[in-house]
Amino acid sequence: MYHELLNKKKKLAVIGLGYVGLPIALEFAKKIPVLGFDISEERIALMKKGIDPSQELESEAFEGRDITFTADPQDLSEADFYIVAVPTPVDEHNVPNLKPLLSATEFVANVLKEGDYVVYESTVYPGCTEEECVPVLESISGLRMGPGFKVGFSPERINPGDKEHTLSKIIKVVSGNDDEALENISKVYQIVVKAGVHKASSIKVAEAAKIIENTQRDLNIALMNELSIIFDRLGINTYEVLEAAGTKWNFLNFYPGLVGGHCIGVDPYYLTYKANELGYEPEVILSGRRINDEMAAYIAKKTVQKMIANDKSLKGGRVLVMGITFKENVSDIRNSKVAELVKELQNYSLTVDVVDPYAEKDEVRAEYGLEMVDAPSGPYDAIIVAVNHKEYLNLNEKDLLALANGNTVVVDVKGMLKDRIKNMDYWSL
Repeated sequence: MYHELLNKKKKLAVIGLGYVGLPIALEFAKKIPVLGFDISEERIALMKKGIDPSQELESEAFEGRDITFTADPQDLSEADFYIVAVPTPVDEHNVPNLKPLLSATEFVANVLKEGDYVVYESTVYPGCTEEECVPVLESISGLRMGPGFKVGFSPERINPGDKEHTLSKIIKVVSGNDDEALENISKVYQIVVKAGVHKASSIKVAEAAKIIENTQRDLNIALMNELSIIFDRLGINTYEVLEAAGTKWNFLNFYPGLVGGHCIGVDPYYLTYKANELGYEPEVILSGRRINDEMAAYIAKKTVQKMIANDKSLKGGRVLVMGITFKENVSDIRNSKVAELVKELQNYSLTVDVVDPYAEKDEVRAEYGLEMVDAPSGPYDAIIVAVNHKEYLNLNEKDLLALANGNTVVVDVKGMLKDRIKNMDYWSL
């Protein structure tokens, strides 16, 4: 398989061209023929024009690539090596939603041939690939894993907005259903991953490795969020405490904040779901999840308390929220905890204006029912810097005073402004 791909006798397909799948497809397309598939015809139309719908990649990333974009699942029959990189969200009850994953699996199964490879990159709970996906592949294709086709799991490690830790620079964890699959999958990924690969002993180990990466981060951020609540009651600044503690060589640099996005706020629920299925009730993981999920309400409450302390009336009160994407310098708004913060503030009868240099108005409206404004139009009774976009990095007190309504409250979620605000009522996590 490896040599036939390199010799362009076989083709690789990437199913799902979001912030994970598209960079993978374009990187492979530098060296081998690639078929890029996505169910969204609108997204495919943009990519054919060299436009990344996720606004992560510049047009140059499309140039000189041996890639064909399509929304027709029948075109997948041209490929021999499949990489599935579709979203794996949770539902409103935080239960894993495998519909996108299984739908993508059906697309592949309908065209699967003897000798083909299917590698999953979508984050799942340990055992999901073999327990949920493989039966679909076998049932629809009529082939059996092993003698008929090979399966692997190689967890994605794409970090949206990060231009340094890109696909080729991060060690890739790979796994396969047998030794032959592991060897071939490893060689295929080494075509594009200069940092090398780590061969996991099984698919389940690779699945578990991915899910604990984000679970670990989630728990560390939850600890920082809990500490910020305690330090607030002590009347000390969390970031000053972290700066002092960080002078020790082995102190871990984590910070409080709103935990949204597709990974940190979602992946732990896949692990706890599987644990419950096995008869174990996770305590530490769910405790961290609870703390992080409650931070939007906590920030809203603190904002309101500060406003009341400054003799601000909630009825008719105006609040500016700067940033609504799930993290800085990206356009993705899905699972943004800032949206929850806005709705919490609205529950206090406050009028909230939202601005963001990256988010699309139509997407925010469709996803959350919120209307963004083109630009701030003060005066505001409270200003919340919710996302540290690069456009906000040089904000100073003069900029905020121009939008203020007397003793306006400044809420700095990530502590970016802590040394710049001297004459306004300032609060941060």
